[in-house]
Amino acid sequence: MIDYFAVFAPLIGFLLAGLLGKKLGDTFSQIVTVAGVLLAAMISVKLFFSVVMGMSPQVLPVMTWISSGDFEVAWTLRMDQLAVIMMCVVNIVSACVHVYSLGYMHHDEAKSRFMAYLSLFTFAMLMLVTSDNLLQLFFGWEGVGLASYLLIGFWYHKPSANAASMKAFIVNRVGDLGLTLGVMAAFVIFGSVQFDAIFDAAAGKSTEMFTFFGYEFHALTCLCLLLFVGAVGKSAQLGLHTWLPDAMEGPTPVSALIHAATMVTAGVFLVARFSPVFEYAPDALMVVCLFGAVTAFVAATIGMTQFDIKRVIAYSTMSQLGYMFFALGVSAYSAAMFHLVTHAFFKALLFLGAGSVIHAMSDEQDMRKMGGIWKMIPFTYVVMFIGSLALAGIPFFAGYYSKDLILEAAWASNSWYGHFAYWMGIAAAIMTAFYSWRLIVMTFHGKPRADHHVMDHIHESPPVMTVPLAVLAVGALFSGAILYGGFSGVPHELGKPHQSVSVESEVTEEVEVATEDQIEHQVREEVMSSVEGLPLLDKAAFFGKSIFVKHENDTVAGAHHVEEWVKILPTIMGVVGIFLGYLAYMFVPSIPAFFVRVFKPIHVLFYRKWFFDEIYDALFVKTTLALGKGLWVGGDKALIDGLGPDGISALSRKVGQIFSKFQSGFVYHYAFVMMIGLLALVTWIAYATGMLNFS
Repeated sequence: MIDYFAVFAPLIGFLLAGLLGKKLGDTFSQIVTVAGVLLAAMISVKLFFSVVMGMSPQVLPVMTWISSGDFEVAWTLRMDQLAVIMMCVVNIVSACVHVYSLGYMHHDEAKSRFMAYLSLFTFAMLMLVTSDNLLQLFFGWEGVGLASYLLIGFWYHKPSANAASMKAFIVNRVGDLGLTLGVMAAFVIFGSVQFDAIFDAAAGKSTEMFTFFGYEFHALTCLCLLLFVGAVGKSAQLGLHTWLPDAMEGPTPVSALIHAATMVTAGVFLVARFSPVFEYAPDALMVVCLFGAVTAFVAATIGMTQFDIKRVIAYSTMSQLGYMFFALGVSAYSAAMFHLVTHAFFKALLFLGAGSVIHAMSDEQDMRKMGGIWKMIPFTYVVMFIGSLALAGIPFFAGYYSKDLILEAAWASNSWYGHFAYWMGIAAAIMTAFYSWRLIVMTFHGKPRADHHVMDHIHESPPVMTVPLAVLAVGALFSGAILYGGFSGVPHELGKPHQSVSVESEVTEEVEVATEDQIEHQVREEVMSSVEGLPLLDKAAFFGKSIFVKHENDTVAGAHHVEEWVKILPTIMGVVGIFLGYLAYMFVPSIPAFFVRVFKPIHVLFYRKWFFDEIYDALFVKTTLALGKGLWVGGDKALIDGLGPDGISALSRKVGQIFSKFQSGFVYHYAFVMMIGLLALVTWIAYATGMLNFS
């Protein structure tokens, strides 16, 4: 029974704070929301040991949701290994954000509303990751979108916050259309929206085609691409990414919650959840890989030129999500999930650390107006340094293990798009390290660039804000080393199809499985010996049947056997990027201006974010407004209103004006009208009765 509270405790906190917050005060709202998410986090950790480490997934029934004829959808909580790992990430990061918000939002007048929104967002994300069918997943998906709209536009008195919240909501609706069509396509193909029914039948549908407008399409490829469109919107991949930087208009805790571990990772989770289907749609996997690779590169180029401290970290998030997606595209689902977990720790740390800087700098976010403050806020400086090292992939911080595993798996795929993703990832790695140290140096080092009034008030954040930073810093330091074994190995159940095996092939199957188990055991032994001494968890304890990988697509196992230069190059690029960051912004500060002058067109392209906003504004916003105005003026006003209510009223006025001329006040005028009327009446009666025949 207590396991239910891992999901529903934040909902209880939201309801209590939302309904009773005004009556019982801000303190009551803060207590119930923080207590709810802390309880959910503790139960999630308990579930990690029982479900993930104990290899005992469970399904918790809630109620029957829809029952219509033969169609029935139950509301259940699917707590398998994949879901519980996501629950741990969501609840732990959300708990840190809730506690941090007690200090960060201390002076805000709507603390109860803010805490309630945070808990609502957490509950919606938990519903998404524990869904057992596509309709339940869609409910959580849309709930996350609603809560993010409320949080991004929390300071609704700011026009920029209103615009950002609407932009996030509208852009995500584009992706959600793809997800909606994907749900429909799944029902058409499989006759069910239940995950187990879909996954068990995936292999049998691997060759199925369907005809649309006279053309034949591979059914599973279309389904996966539709689902991926939803993932592109929610996870801010290239094309539907423009909402992400604008979402920085929300309070900093919102940025940490949305961009670190929750909303933006929903797309990664969706593709990983549907691995049994994607494995039979290689063309869809290729598209996922290419999208991720280009996203990682483009976002990194933009991050190098931004000056808002939160926007730099936001584009870093977009770039790291690109890594996760090209890992998914080469079937390295466990590597993508590994990076999702480590990224949650160090990215939440960076966002909340940036919030601590902004708090100290009297709400200043422009790095050009910072500098020389590391001695004044040393704790914030240290944790930001740790987060940046993890982001840059420096040994032996968390990002080093997960990012390198992704790059090695991409190379091990032995596909042209996997190798393309590897080199895009290498380019993004050096840029990531560069802009991370650009942020560190511009924010904390050099001469102070803020005015004296701001400098006089710089102070370290209170413990209620620094304690969550310390917790996340521990994760950024050690989560990679501790969890490496579980995510980089090949679990025993991985690769075994969900479908039953025919009697004729049982003997052959046993021989093949025995050989595969021997190979897997050998791989485990080699990996364990290569990282001997680290506090690794048993690799066989992770994922079980929650992720499916075909044997020929097992790039995570192949990642351990790539050439040595493939493994070393990402670290070298990270170190080079850090060196260039120090060189350009601390030792030779004239270098950035020189490069901006010499490579001005390229700098403008990167600084203007590849002109995506301008292109979308010209293609969609202005054309939509012009079309709307044309339909309004020419269609609605001229045609519909002109022939409808406006036309009838105008005709009535004209008729009234004609008849009003008879209202002259002279009796003979009235007698004349009466005679004409009487004559018309008699004529009509005679015609109607047949007394008068015009033929």
